Amino acid sequence: MESREFEIRRRGKAGEEHVCRYLKDRGCTIRARNYSSRWGEVDIIAENEVRMIFVEVKTRTPDSLAGGFESITPSKIRKFTKTVMDYLMKHPTDKQPRIDCAQVIVDGKTNAVLKMDYIKNAVEG
Repeated sequence: MESREFEIRRRGKAGEEHVCRYLKDRGCTIRARNYSSRWGEVDIIAENEVRMIFVEVKTRTPDSLAGGFESITPSKIRKFTKTVMDYLMKHPTDKQPRIDCAQVIVDGKTNAVLKMDYIKNAVEG
């Protein structure tokens, strides 16, 4: 039997893969995944013609007690924003940054995506 931690990571990866496909279908190029800084991690960094898009992905099962968006606290937002700034300092761009959030609901057994909610410009700085 697989460990709970392994299953959570696998579920999260399934959610991130789905969001990457969603972004690619809308003309974005994926620049980085799981970018880490001393403050935290950005799940997906993508870009289109005018924007550099930083995405926080929360993957849950239908029976989760709290939704993905509910788990994004003010403290998490501050750390996420610092990580975005770290990336932009190391990878300068003329593109306008935008922070998005995605909530992906997957089947608890198969990790098949059941639903996704995507919020553009979820955090304004």
